[in-house]
Amino acid sequence: MEEKTVEERLFPRLGDTVPDFEAVTTHGVIRLSDFKGKWVILFSHPADFTPVCTTEFVAFAKIYPELVKRNVQLIGLSVDSVFSHIAWVRNIEEKLGVKIPFPIIADLDMKVANLFGMIHPKQSTTAAVRCVYVIDPEMKLRAMMCYPMEAGRNMDEILRLIDALQTADKYKVVIPANWRPGDPVIVPPPRTQESAEKRLQEGYECIDWYLCKKKLE
Repeated sequence: MEEKTVEERLFPRLGDTVPDFEAVTTHGVIRLSDFKGKWVILFSHPADFTPVCTTEFVAFAKIYPELVKRNVQLIGLSVDSVFSHIAWVRNIEEKLGVKIPFPIIADLDMKVANLFGMIHPKQSTTAAVRCVYVIDPEMKLRAMMCYPMEAGRNMDEILRLIDALQTADKYKVVIPANWRPGDPVIVPPPRTQESAEKRLQEGYECIDWYLCKKKLE
């Protein structure tokens, strides 16, 4: 059977079990499945020793303690060698005083980048775009965001997204736009006419039967 091109290959979609892989990193060899039971943020960047990527790595390092509190493993990736990664990490610490505490995958053969669809040929055929994949403890893909080469990512939104997903899972609720921890959440809408008629009498803050919010205790 003829092998599919990158453009034809199916990449993980929301709800899929993500493909496992083994990779060389700045922290040694890892397998993605090693982190089953934790949340994982796998993110790609275009290249080491580039200005926007440097600002992003400093920003990721700053939110790293908050991610650890949330049982999240952070993993970076680019199509660079492990020697380049090590040199860049050392440079960031020397020039900016920031230690990079998470592993960075050396993906010279683009194996992992192609598994996840991080190479977007109309941006570059030799560098990954700025993708973020949120993987839950069961190795399911829960969210993904891709940014162009020209724009760095917003760390507040990455933390907010993790908080939203973890809150949704824990309390079996759904999360409104612009939600922050402590804000009301949405009660999943009724699925029968009978429960829709009861919904407005159940003590929630309701706009109508399909949109009701509650505060979490």
